[in-house]
Amino acid sequence: MEIISQTTTVNDLKRMAAGMFISLVKAVVDVRRGIIAVDAELHSDLEAGLLADGSKQEDIWGINFYPDKQGDDFIEFDSMINVRPSCNNLSRGVDSQETRRKIMDVVSKRIMR
Repeated sequence: MEIISQTTTVNDLKRMAAGMFISLVKAVVDVRRGIIAVDAELHSDLEAGLLADGSKQEDIWGINFYPDKQGDDFIEFDSMINVRPSCNNLSRGVDSQETRRKIMDVVSKRIMR
């Protein structure tokens, strides 16, 4: 697991993908702290790492990066950790457009394309 608090590149994500899932990199974004945990087998492992690092549950969301894809296909909002009825998120996706925007803001600051 790596926590991205500065920046990384799509090429770095491609190397991570090649080492684990070939075409994707699992990630968890902390929208309050503006950081991204990447490169683990499970979103829950990344979630646990961010929680241990001081993140709060309500601020973290699971996504997938597809570093070989462009535009809207680069990010997939899909993770079991996103199922949170207490936050009005009833799906594996991210139901709130505002939360999606916050995730995209963090990604645009941390991932150089």
